[in-house]
Amino acid sequence: MGGKVCNVPLKAVQLQELLAFARESGIGLTVVGPEQPLELGLVDLFRKADMKVVGPVQAAARLESSKVFSKEFMHRYGIPTAGYRVFCSKESAEAHIGSLGEERFPQVIKASGLCAGKGVIVAADRNEALLALGEIFDDRIFGSAADEVVIEEFLRGQEASVFALCDGRGYRLFLSAQDHKRIGEGDTGKNTGGMGAYAPAPLVTSEVMRKVEERIIRPTLQGMAEEGYPYTGFLYVGLMIDGGEPSVVEFNARLGDPETQVVLPLLKSDLFDALLASVEGGLDAVPFEMHPGSAATVVLASGGYPDAFETGRTITIDPAEESPDEVMIFHAGTALRDGRLVTSGGRVLSVTALGSTLQECLQKAYRAVDRIHFEGAYCRRDIGAKAL
Repeated sequence: MGGKVCNVPLKAVQLQELLAFARESGIGLTVVGPEQPLELGLVDLFRKADMKVVGPVQAAARLESSKVFSKEFMHRYGIPTAGYRVFCSKESAEAHIGSLGEERFPQVIKASGLCAGKGVIVAADRNEALLALGEIFDDRIFGSAADEVVIEEFLRGQEASVFALCDGRGYRLFLSAQDHKRIGEGDTGKNTGGMGAYAPAPLVTSEVMRKVEERIIRPTLQGMAEEGYPYTGFLYVGLMIDGGEPSVVEFNARLGDPETQVVLPLLKSDLFDALLASVEGGLDAVPFEMHPGSAATVVLASGGYPDAFETGRTITIDPAEESPDEVMIFHAGTALRDGRLVTSGGRVLSVTALGSTLQECLQKAYRAVDRIHFEGAYCRRDIGAKAL
């Protein structure tokens, strides 16, 4: 292969090919990043082949891949989340919306299946909700992912994220983070895959974290074990926190983007040791120490994202002022063509900076963002403003 890193021309859904590559290349530990292979059972396949792999089995990954399963699971184990109803037809969903008084809005309408983080519509009133249902059931904007639809109460408060690495019995916590999902500054406009993040999130106090552990993470792991699929790998808990009380917005069965870019750099201990322990057990005996200070990341996106956007724009990056220990550029929607770095996606790059304070991190990150150029480049300029 040459070197320590290589790109392999395999898609994440080519499970048998991925297994063959891992075997032939002598891969000692595989970490599953995207959600689709988890939904399809990549972890199950690797385990049957005696290959070590970080992630939950297919049945446990339903915490993310099925909103219906996730909501019903939380209801069974008393995990705090918004009240909800499940619908399989436009008519029944419309009847439910029609029965709600105006004081019950906003309502949140979710496709049950995977939609790359975009299968959620917040309807401010009845008309918006009915329009959304028409788009979902008639126009099929979410495809088969919306064969089942969850309509739930709107949770008020501020969002935050907590990540746990799990070994089926125990878990270790990373620092909390706060993501910025909306495309526009001031949290306006459409939802995206994330326009920036920072860690730790001051909103998640030690008392809030205690409640998250007691009311959410421990019951989740206990419930998973009781139902026959002990949860291993990364568990992402998307939270809404109101008055110090956390509720679950969603689970992800993997690390979240762009929070990962601020959470992992703040891990002081050896990540490999912890990942291996999540597979073999004994995670509670592995060092898991965090760096002091903060981290922030700013996403640079293609103009027009999350709607239509053009690719193939040449990217240039001016010489760095900070060291790689202070500022890191993570490639997402980029490609090399004829020796040129070009855009190939909606979210193109994320720029992560570390520092002793969040303000210092943000200053470094935005200085680095201003050194990156491509036609139509867009970023939010208010990442971390809530914390400051």
